[in-house]
Amino acid sequence: MGDNGFALGEHGFYDKRDAFEESIRIPMLAYAPGMIEAGTRVMQMVQNIDIAPTLLEAAGVPMPESAKTDGRSFLPLLRGQSVPWRNHLLYEYYWEWNFPATPTVFAIRTQRYKYIYYHGLWDHDGFYDLQTDPHERHNLIGVPAFEPQIEAMRRQLFDALEASGGLNIPVRRPTGERLDQRKNRR
Repeated sequence: MGDNGFALGEHGFYDKRDAFEESIRIPMLAYAPGMIEAGTRVMQMVQNIDIAPTLLEAAGVPMPESAKTDGRSFLPLLRGQSVPWRNHLLYEYYWEWNFPATPTVFAIRTQRYKYIYYHGLWDHDGFYDLQTDPHERHNLIGVPAFEPQIEAMRRQLFDALEASGGLNIPVRRPTGERLDQRKNRR
């Protein structure tokens, strides 16, 4: 699997710190003859937090009771089984001193829609219909017809953040070199 997604100019970005599909999606290949049928594609929303539970289940090792994870094994999905699965992903990125141009970003993504909330003054929140606009080129945040869906997703996002402690935005001691200062050094 890849380390992370990366924007190479899409949406005006050259980075990985945003909630657009180029940043949050990563490639993954699974090979297990006799366990996973060749050509299997998992279309459900799987996260990096699901990798450890999946590998443990595939190895026949139970998840340690002391492990605190929100992830779950997607081995049944790899085996082509129909099992109840999550209906949304939560995305959290917290502002970093080293990358000052990127604000704190929260997003919630369902199979069809994505709501992006920027905690800062310089960016506009986003709402995208991934079914009709998979490249997220048309921000629907100001379209009145979507106001009920936007409000419901905003509420769901902040309810999930509150429940997980995600609203306790961390402020860390500055370390390393600031990206915006590197260009000024000659």
